[in-house]
Amino acid sequence: MGNSRKRVLIIGGGFGGLFCARRLGGVDVDVTLLDRAAGHLFQPLLYQCATGTLGFGQISRPLREEFERHRNVTTLLGDAIDLDPELRRVTARRPDETTFTLDYDVLVVAAGMQQSYFGKEHFAEWAPGMKTLDDALNIRQRVFTAFEIAETLPPGPERDGWLTFAVAGGGPTGVELAGQIREMATRTLAHEFHSIEPKEARVLLFDGGERVLKAFCSELGEKATKSLQKLGVELHMGVHVTDVNRDGVTVTPKAGGPDEQYAARTVLWTAGVEAVPFARHLAKVLGVEADRSGRIAVGPDLSIDGRPEIFVIGDLAGRENLPGVAENAMQGGLHVASCVRRELAGKPRRPFRYRDLGSAAYIARRQALLQVGPVKLAGFFGWLAWGFIHIAFLTGVRNRVSTVTTWLTTIARENRGHRAFMLGATGLPEQRYTWTTWDALTPPPPESPPDGNDR
Repeated sequence: MGNSRKRVLIIGGGFGGLFCARRLGGVDVDVTLLDRAAGHLFQPLLYQCATGTLGFGQISRPLREEFERHRNVTTLLGDAIDLDPELRRVTARRPDETTFTLDYDVLVVAAGMQQSYFGKEHFAEWAPGMKTLDDALNIRQRVFTAFEIAETLPPGPERDGWLTFAVAGGGPTGVELAGQIREMATRTLAHEFHSIEPKEARVLLFDGGERVLKAFCSELGEKATKSLQKLGVELHMGVHVTDVNRDGVTVTPKAGGPDEQYAARTVLWTAGVEAVPFARHLAKVLGVEADRSGRIAVGPDLSIDGRPEIFVIGDLAGRENLPGVAENAMQGGLHVASCVRRELAGKPRRPFRYRDLGSAAYIARRQALLQVGPVKLAGFFGWLAWGFIHIAFLTGVRNRVSTVTTWLTTIARENRGHRAFMLGATGLPEQRYTWTTWDALTPPPPESPPDGNDR
């Protein structure tokens, strides 16, 4: 790339990074998009992959394919680990543990958030989160394997434990997972086993709040509660999950009282999020304020005070209670691209204005919620609106067509065509190209659990 043009470095290929790079495609700047996955993931539909409705390719797309027509956009695989604000240089790590550097004139940090266990990282061994494709594959293996193991056991407590699924967190992801597991047990798997009755599987949902989906109005929250209960999901509100182990979970009532233990061999965690390690490093290096979850304080234009060349967007932007939703990241990405374009034209930046496009949550077949300003939809019409909104935002025409086809087929047949899972081979050497060991070296500081809100 030439050295005379402005260099824009975007860290993160999620919604914020993707929309920013798209808007700068063809502009007289050199854009580098650095991502640790080399692909864009449509995270709101991740739980549908975990429960076998959609395949991974239907909600993800390689970044190189996305930007192959934009000659001024370069995509690179790497994990940002260090920032030198004086040299305007970022150091990134390759999957083989070597490093390389990238210089910038404008830095856009769109790295997103990761699952938070509130300082109890050992929970992750028994309770996977829901943030990546690997997480979805892990959950798919655990959920379907639980039924397979139960099939080989005689009636009794051990079998019951394998047929009990615990979900921590009553936000959209927790509600969606709980509803899908219960629906899968009562419909998809209902007649496929001989020794067990899948419909007898228990799904327990734990949350510290008074009701699920606190981001929605109370009317829709109540409808979600009734829909979940009708499915057979057991709601345990006003409690915090305080321990997770091989055999189940321990919960502590917020109002006081003795701890309660539940035997569940499959536990899923959606109870909180926190900043990725690079975001915490950036806040420390620049000496800027960050909240307890690691969200970084930004100015009206989403840049860091005193560092107008560094923007923070999406979930990481800590300003005016910006929500951790895809629409915020998309709008932030478009806003930063607009700032760059305006400066190229000799115009001043404009402040960022978030436009609330509403909230949506899927519960089960023909059951979803949609809240857009005064418009509130639930049940069948909420389900239709949910589907079309999510499909409209999918990256790539192929993804939209494939997802619509699969979705309609599922409606007609009540089938889940992506249930295949692999338990892994024994005796193989450990995979070299992984971030896992490095992620484990930088645990976040402990936090106090919130009432329960996953995104």
